Formats: sequence, C-alpha cells, structure tokens
Amino acid sequence: MADEKSNAAAYWSANVRLIFGSLFVWALVSYGFAILLRPLLAGIEIGGTDLGFWFAQQGSILCFLAIIFHYAWRMNKLDKEFGLEE
Repeated sequence: MADEKSNAAAYWSANVRLIFGSLFVWALVSYGFAILLRPLLAGIEIGGTDLGFWFAQQGSILCFLAIIFHYAWRMNKLDKEFGLEE
C-alpha cells in the first residue's frame, strides 16, 4: 500500500513538472518573445517582418501546437514508465 502511494506521488510529481515546464515555455514564447522582448527582436527579420511580430502572429501558435504534441508524447512515455499505459 505504501509503495503504491509513493508510486502515485512520483507519477503525479513527474506530471506536474511536465505541466509547469510546458506552461513556462508557453509563457516565454507567448508573452516573452511576442510582447516583452519584441523591441529586442525587431531587428531580426523572418518572412519579411520582424521576429517579435512573427512570434505574436504565427510563432506562438506553432509553439503551442508543438507543446501539445510534446506533452502527449511525454505523457505516453510517463504512463508506460509507471505501468499505466492503455
């Protein structure tokens, strides 16, 4: 019973770490690059516009999609590691 609780606690801890890591990357891209660091990224051009504008319009969406796929992939690995796969 105690081993099952420690296994559940380790699984939840790994899950929360993954969630917070994903949220950090999302916040960095969406708020950091697109809003706060936009003046610093203004000199770098990508696709005919500055990099800060690109992150605000396209980059944050593409990064969000990448985060979703990364989260699903890591959760599948985590489920297999803790014996909870479908």
